[in-house]
Amino acid sequence: MNSATPVVPQVPLLDDDTIAFGEEDNANKQFVHPYIVFFHLIFRGSAIVVYILCGWFSDSFIASFVLVVLLLSADFWTVKNISGRLLVGLRWWNYVDDEGKSHWVFESKQVKTQNRVNRNESRLFWLGLLLCPLIWSGFFIICLFGLKFKWMLLVLIALTLTGANLYGYVKCKFGAKESLKSATTDFVKKQFLQNATSFMFTQPTPANTANTGVV
Repeated sequence: MNSATPVVPQVPLLDDDTIAFGEEDNANKQFVHPYIVFFHLIFRGSAIVVYILCGWFSDSFIASFVLVVLLLSADFWTVKNISGRLLVGLRWWNYVDDEGKSHWVFESKQVKTQNRVNRNESRLFWLGLLLCPLIWSGFFIICLFGLKFKWMLLVLIALTLTGANLYGYVKCKFGAKESLKSATTDFVKKQFLQNATSFMFTQPTPANTANTGVV
């Protein structure tokens, strides 16, 4: 009985070298996807604002908790599935094979297509991605020393969701380069060993000599 090999599900390719008409200078425009940038920042920014100001407008912890979690969930889905792919050309996702094993995939656009990423959008993407976990880390320290354990649970949820996207995209950005570097190093080592082996164990063949005359 032949063992079944896991089949990777077919997904749309991240690297599309086709440039639509009129989009050749996207990298030089101020913003190519302004609505994506807006929603990339608005959900996570709103979650922080609601967390800070919820005590001023409502005394209900449950209502504030649910509202912040909804905003964080919307931010997690938007950043993971939309803004990362369109703003910086990165994507991470997960699939389960036929044997029930979970596999994580971290993708990055090819170098030749990275120049199409808008610089302003890329800066805002990474700024929002890095800044918000730092802010939630500050809230965690405040809750820890203030003994606000019920709010600490909410802060831990925020750190988990924002930290997951941060880890995923950092892995896409730098993990792909490390994998490529390792693959290149292994290829060079393999070629060097093959050439050295063939040089040492190949018998030299006598060269045919030809007499040349001088005019």
